[in-house]
Amino acid sequence: MTSFSCCVLALVVGIVVAACVEAGDAPAPADRPLIGAIRWDAWHTPWSKVRPGHADGPVRAMEISLAPKQYHYRLPFFAKVVSDKEVKIDGYTQATVDQEIAYAKAGGIDYWAFLLYAPDSSMSQGLSLYLSSSRKQDVRFCAIAGPEIFGDAQVFRERMQRLLKLMAEPSYLKVAGNRPLLYVFRVTDEWLGKWGGRENARRLFDDFRAAVKAAGHGDPYLVAMNDNAPDGKKMADAIGAEAITAYAIFGHGGNNGTPYAQLADAARTFWKACAATGAQVVPLATAGWDRRPRIEHPVPWEKWQQPGAGMEKYYQVPAPQELAAHLEDAMRFCLRNKERCPAQAIIVYAWNEHDEGGWLCPTLNPDGSPNTERLDAIAAMLKAFKP
Repeated sequence: MTSFSCCVLALVVGIVVAACVEAGDAPAPADRPLIGAIRWDAWHTPWSKVRPGHADGPVRAMEISLAPKQYHYRLPFFAKVVSDKEVKIDGYTQATVDQEIAYAKAGGIDYWAFLLYAPDSSMSQGLSLYLSSSRKQDVRFCAIAGPEIFGDAQVFRERMQRLLKLMAEPSYLKVAGNRPLLYVFRVTDEWLGKWGGRENARRLFDDFRAAVKAAGHGDPYLVAMNDNAPDGKKMADAIGAEAITAYAIFGHGGNNGTPYAQLADAARTFWKACAATGAQVVPLATAGWDRRPRIEHPVPWEKWQQPGAGMEKYYQVPAPQELAAHLEDAMRFCLRNKERCPAQAIIVYAWNEHDEGGWLCPTLNPDGSPNTERLDAIAAMLKAFKP
């Protein structure tokens, strides 16, 4: 990105933020459930530029999957269209992340949930730039830790130190009475085995909780992320998590552009199914599901995907107001079910899953300006929201 482009984008961010402020402040988070959004940070600088000799990482797969013209509407605002068949996502910077923070704050997003990868992975660049931002207090953060982050039973206690360090950050989100929020991503029976069986897995997570409390960060609020409610409850019980949710809502996969309303209905059904298990719930709202870019051009880490297989499985793109109404529905579920939702927070799929069809991050208009319609609609909903 050129210095001129950065200046233009900074000016646009300032205008957007000012416009949202002039439109009236949204209810304070104390008056409503918190809105969080999942971050999957494949939109990094090609890693060969940062670490010579290393592979460039998932960003190159994103450039390929979103290269066809029909997908350019969902490019993140910092991307560049080279031609009808080529795009570039090259030069993720501190200024870019600062702009994302400004957009998220203006849109009423209270926190980001970062899907964690190894510290030296290209996929950790977004979190690193967030932590080095002077604006990070404007949008708090928490972690989504998959089993790989903890490792097997031999390295579990060593690996958990990274999470303790993150929870010591001043902007780490705490809920339900000063408890650091942590999502635990898709624990499986295989991983329970790697942790030495169900009883030893529980012992390891109890040790983790004790270490967090001993460090003065409070009792961590663990939320198990699984694709269906019964599995979520099973794994939550195994690791001592109190709440359940999911990473994404698929519905029935869509069928040649099923209306978004049906996907929102599937999310609502999932919240009720989670509550019916007796577990606590963090409702997952969804910004969409349309994997056609990945189906047309499969990404390297999805070995099972055959090119073109399943192109008919997608949902229509939600209108901004339709998306905002779905988030409001999730918030009201929290308010109606406070016993089941003590965290008083929702999580949205996603901030930046652009190629899978779920995003809140501003996209790139044809004229090169940022498209903030989704965040604008959320901000307008929050302004009118009455708990």
